[in-house]
Amino acid sequence: MVGAAERPGQLIEMRILDCRHDTHAQAILAILNHAIVHTTALYDYHPRPLSSMQAWFSVRDEQGFPVIGMVCDDGTLAGFASFATFRAWPAFKYSVEHSVYVHPDHRGRGVARALLRELVERARQRGVHVMVGGIDADNHASIALHRALGFEHAGTIREAGYKFGRWLDLAFYQRVLDTPSAPCDG
Repeated sequence: MVGAAERPGQLIEMRILDCRHDTHAQAILAILNHAIVHTTALYDYHPRPLSSMQAWFSVRDEQGFPVIGMVCDDGTLAGFASFATFRAWPAFKYSVEHSVYVHPDHRGRGVARALLRELVERARQRGVHVMVGGIDADNHASIALHRALGFEHAGTIREAGYKFGRWLDLAFYQRVLDTPSAPCDG
């Protein structure tokens, strides 16, 4: 078990696992769509259809990028995290952009912290050098989490998005890893 979270009157054990389309697509989509509708964590306007998850998983599967989740002892997906290509040009092959999302019922219980720690380890194993997170500048909880895990502010694009009737600033946080041991241009 990775950890435990408390709900009023009970202790819930959680563990990290690799997510698969057939098992976790609907739960991941529910978390994403909640973030789209209710937050500025995603700069989308409309909930995504279930059919979009096939392509989302396929891209990660084809590139060998992880999709990890934290599940409760009852099988409920408490949150998920992933990384994928940061930019599509070859010189960016050692950089990835990551995402961490937590179901609203499980926020404040260490789920995001555990997922991001595991994602950093997966990035090291893959030989990633830089992890980048694009975070809405008003998302103070996510910024604090990233700072606590060694990410540094790399810049902010002011008024990069517009949602909920206001301009949104997009802050980038990065963590430079000690990998790969022998980078190459090829």
